[in-house]
Amino acid sequence: MKLFLVRHCSAEGQDADAPLTQAGQEQALRLADFLQEKEIARIISSPFLRARQSIQPLADRLGHSIDIDERLAERVLCGENHPDWRSMLQRTFDDLDLLFTGGESSRTAMQRALAVIEEVAAGGSGNTVLATHGNLLSLLLKHYDETTGYAEWERLTNPDVYLLSLSEESVIPVRIWKS
Repeated sequence: MKLFLVRHCSAEGQDADAPLTQAGQEQALRLADFLQEKEIARIISSPFLRARQSIQPLADRLGHSIDIDERLAERVLCGENHPDWRSMLQRTFDDLDLLFTGGESSRTAMQRALAVIEEVAAGGSGNTVLATHGNLLSLLLKHYDETTGYAEWERLTNPDVYLLSLSEESVIPVRIWKS
């Protein structure tokens, strides 16, 4: 079984209801072209609009519905906007249990996303797309490769796609998107 971890396309903002930009809509079509021949059996998405819109063209082409899973929502770093949020984010890659007021620790976010992967693997529903967000995606990558950190988060693109081959003895994420 293969899992395709997808970071959403370019969006107009960070709010849960931020839609894709015009460029993001075009990226979503390229993403559908890219994933269309991957024998996708199931699509699961963050409830955030930008994640759903990123994967909707693929769902339409394949005739699949999109299952929404709250556990794929973006991780909240803290309860309010901070001008120093990048530095704060970097610290959470070094200390997975660091928790800012009103936020979620890296470990907690990672574990909720991993629970989705474990359920998909146990269900054996075939190749699956998980549409999510950059911070949560980078935390999943960190789970499989502890050297993943802030620098790898910075290098993610919109969209981005990583492949997890769950049938192999050791799961190693492989970036397969060519931006």
